[in-house]
Amino acid sequence: MNFYGKRVLFIGAHPDDIELGCGALLHQIAPQTSLLCVTLSDNQKNPQLTHLVQEHYASMDVLGVPRESVSLGPFTTRIFPEQRQELLEYFLTLRRDFKPDLIFTHSRADIHQDHNAITDEALRAFRGITVLGFDVVRSSYGFFPHFLVQVSEEDAAKKVEALSQYTTYRDRYYFNAELTRSILVRHGALAELPLAEGFDILRVVGQFGK
Repeated sequence: MNFYGKRVLFIGAHPDDIELGCGALLHQIAPQTSLLCVTLSDNQKNPQLTHLVQEHYASMDVLGVPRESVSLGPFTTRIFPEQRQELLEYFLTLRRDFKPDLIFTHSRADIHQDHNAITDEALRAFRGITVLGFDVVRSSYGFFPHFLVQVSEEDAAKKVEALSQYTTYRDRYYFNAELTRSILVRHGALAELPLAEGFDILRVVGQFGK
């Protein structure tokens, strides 16, 4: 199946979420379409994460996403469930201004409270639009992809390189290059392909045609 979006929106809670969840796909489609990557919290209230924003920009640059297509939101890490109405209004503004026709955000299998709140409010705000869920392995519980997208060796290598920009997290197991590649290999095996990025289907709006 071929799929396409003229305007593709990626929504993550924290710097690194989008790259961890779908960095290979992002590298693949960045030259082909108009996209916007929105990270809702910059995590700057944590004094140990002062370099995170610049690392995020560097990571997105590796994936071919220009600075003007990377946006940081005003929300506070770990208390997204208390900000649901603000999240909804923020998403409605994104819908009006960016007019996405395809959206990637956190999987339903994610147990992080911020990620859960984003998925719930995204499904409310973007009714009538296809929404696919990406997996962030550190907070995943029972994720199994039902939408598999083939990616190339170059896409995989760029995802690993993008994650290496996060020197703040260099010792975290979920930034390990072998783990990153093994997930792409596993999802590829599920699709009988060499490499794939995997998503769960939150909502698909389609039209059958020749």
